[in-house]
Amino acid sequence: MSEVMLQQTQVERVAPFYKKFMREFPTPTALTRAPLKKVLRVWSGLGYNRRALYLQRAAQKMVREHDGQVPRSIAELDALPGIGEATAAAICAYAYNAPVVFVETNIRTVFLHHFFPKRNKVRDREILEVVKHTLPKSKIREWYAGLMDYGTHLKEKHGNQNVRSAHYTKQKPFVGSVRHMRGELLRRALAGTLWAADFPPPIVAQMKKEGFLAL
Repeated sequence: MSEVMLQQTQVERVAPFYKKFMREFPTPTALTRAPLKKVLRVWSGLGYNRRALYLQRAAQKMVREHDGQVPRSIAELDALPGIGEATAAAICAYAYNAPVVFVETNIRTVFLHHFFPKRNKVRDREILEVVKHTLPKSKIREWYAGLMDYGTHLKEKHGNQNVRSAHYTKQKPFVGSVRHMRGELLRRALAGTLWAADFPPPIVAQMKKEGFLAL
């Protein structure tokens, strides 16, 4: 749950939503049985609402194919809606202490700072190769947790190292964006005050197709 919530969202924002979400849906079975409207209401305010939709679909697949348990392999986790290979690897590392290799923002910061200090456009596959050679033989969970904390420290002290990544893209302003309009549309739908005509038809059609709306 936390790994999905932490996609594109900082820990400080995630923490209260994580506690609330886990109280409401403590197991994949509980999440599966909940009405989507309730899931979206509990998620409301965290942003990137598609993650909540995918989380419920992932829970449904876990109940259907894995006896309600969270899979233990990267391949099985990656096959769940909204997970992806990096998130799947992070789950294996933190939940099961598995010796897997992955990279995310803070981990990338550490390796860019120490192993690629004067380079730009560094690709993740280069960083992953270094991560693989530095991975300890035990205490994988603690190793990655330490890297995450150290990455936060480096950002505070030296600024955003990720601008030197080949995969870096500057985030566009939120207000007035498609993401902003999607969030407002969903907020009004949950509040029962939605007038679809107030929003661009392509956005309404897309959210209906995704399963957010039933108009």
